[in-house]
Amino acid sequence: MRSPLTRRGFIAAGSGLAAATALPALSGCSALTAADSDPDTLVVHSQLGTTAPGSPTYLASLDRFRKENPGLKVKNLVNGDDLAQVYETSRLARKEPDVVMVNLYDKTLAWTDVGATVDVKDYLDDWGLRERVLPVALDAWTDSRKRLRAFPYFATNWPVAYNRSLLDKAGVDEIPVTGDQLIAASRKLRAKGIGPVTAGGNDWTGQKLLAQIIQTFLTEDEARHVYSTGDFSGSRGAKEGIEYFVELRDAGVFVDKAQGLTSDSMTTQYNTQGAAIQSAMSSALAKVPEPVARHTDVGGWPLAGGAAHERPTILRTYTLIGFWISPNGTKKIDAVEKFLRFMYRPDTVSRFIRESGRDMALRSATVSTDFPLVAAAQRLGDDVSQVLLPDVYVPPTATQPLITATSTSFTRGTGAAKVRGALEAAYRSA
Repeated sequence: MRSPLTRRGFIAAGSGLAAATALPALSGCSALTAADSDPDTLVVHSQLGTTAPGSPTYLASLDRFRKENPGLKVKNLVNGDDLAQVYETSRLARKEPDVVMVNLYDKTLAWTDVGATVDVKDYLDDWGLRERVLPVALDAWTDSRKRLRAFPYFATNWPVAYNRSLLDKAGVDEIPVTGDQLIAASRKLRAKGIGPVTAGGNDWTGQKLLAQIIQTFLTEDEARHVYSTGDFSGSRGAKEGIEYFVELRDAGVFVDKAQGLTSDSMTTQYNTQGAAIQSAMSSALAKVPEPVARHTDVGGWPLAGGAAHERPTILRTYTLIGFWISPNGTKKIDAVEKFLRFMYRPDTVSRFIRESGRDMALRSATVSTDFPLVAAAQRLGDDVSQVLLPDVYVPPTATQPLITATSTSFTRGTGAAKVRGALEAAYRSA
């Protein structure tokens, strides 16, 4: 195991964490208590437990685990988007939780490298759980030094949702599959007072859609290079993709003031039929109300002529949530093993699919029958092309600056050169 993480190690890894960072309230209980070091208490830190998709199923699963393991207590700590920072603070105090449930993104990319969490590859094999995981998920969670950062768990499809009823109302007969068709459909929708494509241009959802559109003219290898280096000017494909985005934006494809919208306002617009189209990950698809879902088709993002892909594109990732083991967790490894074996059990996995509409990074024959749009996205297969989710390639220190650059990019009238400059500045300022 690597030496314990130092304050300098976190800062060098780009966390930007100050020593005086205060811990937010965690699920009604103190983050740093004597119970955390109790060998009979497993401490799990998660984003599940309040309103996050899958929280009711997760809490019910915890209750069942407690009943099956009466001698083992489980303390559940809950945070939202600040989970990574809270975990890092507790790790600096050597009082971190035993297991962390979070995605591979931004700060967490550096955790295994700096010793904040441990390589779990041997545990996965020793516990006989490797065959439960989809190979593509194992690849996604494995770093360049062949270390498995965490036990994969949640995945997600990220297609485009089209409200057929609103499209029909505007006289749009078919789901657009080309940029010209999308522009024409957007004009017809606006003429009827209907928003075309809603997007969270001021947060991560808009960043992902922008990255998807930029990749219209990029192969996977080219996209990996662009998002690893921030070289949006040196790649002809990246330049063409940005020009395509600007063309769509200035043609009125995105709803007004998209640069100020968030994921919540985006999904609200779509779910209340204020907009006809949205790029929606599985958790958002699961929340589409039944009257709207009944008239929704899922597909890909329309392509421009000369695209590097054969079909409209979607995003797909297997790194949405994994189980990370902390240095403290290695001291309670028997309890951690019991917990992970339980969470990997087919019946537990099936509950998340059936009850919460979650896509999983694990093998399962269960289908999201109560979440028809999630199931439809799972069935897209060869009808769409998949582009790269850039999260694991973007340097952690560039993540938040890229979101600021995204808002600039969604602002109508911002030229392609200025968009490129804003994206590249996100890497330089990081």
